[in-house]
Amino acid sequence: MYLIDSDVFIDAKNRHYGFDIVPAFWEWIVRQHQMGRVFTVQKVANEVLAGSDDLAQWMSVQPESFRITAGSNDQPNLQRLTQWVTSNNFTQGAISDFLGKADYYLVAQAATLGYKVVTQETSDPTSRR
Repeated sequence: MYLIDSDVFIDAKNRHYGFDIVPAFWEWIVRQHQMGRVFTVQKVANEVLAGSDDLAQWMSVQPESFRITAGSNDQPNLQRLTQWVTSNNFTQGAISDFLGKADYYLVAQAATLGYKVVTQETSDPTSRR
């Protein structure tokens, strides 16, 4: 099972998989969700829905089951992630930014569910931002 990050949706729409260029990509995501394989979290959906574009329109018509809402089962992983972020050498601004964004929930909920995160973000161990 997979949880998709907002950057995947946004980059797909803006680059090679625009709705008018490769509609099959978006249909594939819908089919994979119907098969119980692909989801996102509500916080990611909220980021996408904040836009006023084709992607926001697409997200708005996806079933509620596509957007997994954080629940009490996620609390232990949210706490572990908070502890990890605050115990490393990140700037306070970076910590606040991370804890206020969808990635925080995406990672914690993936851990709770045992799902893989699909993102285009890359690791930079030397960054403290």
